[in-house]
Amino acid sequence: MEKEIILQSTITCPNCGHEKEETMPTNACQYFYECENCKKVIKPQDGDCCVYCSYGTVACPPIQEDGKSSCCA
Repeated sequence: MEKEIILQSTITCPNCGHEKEETMPTNACQYFYECENCKKVIKPQDGDCCVYCSYGTVACPPIQEDGKSSCCA
């Protein structure tokens, strides 16, 4: 049985706290994300593969599928 992959994640800006629900890409990790509120470009925390794994409510699709700690390394 294949895992159901969740594509919606609410990302929270670590700079201003703004939250926005986004649809995550299924074929790549998103390394940069610009907050629509404060315009700061955020990057993943050390050890995370993408901004969704660092600041989102749901890990990115490759992590959900494989369960590995780094999908794009």
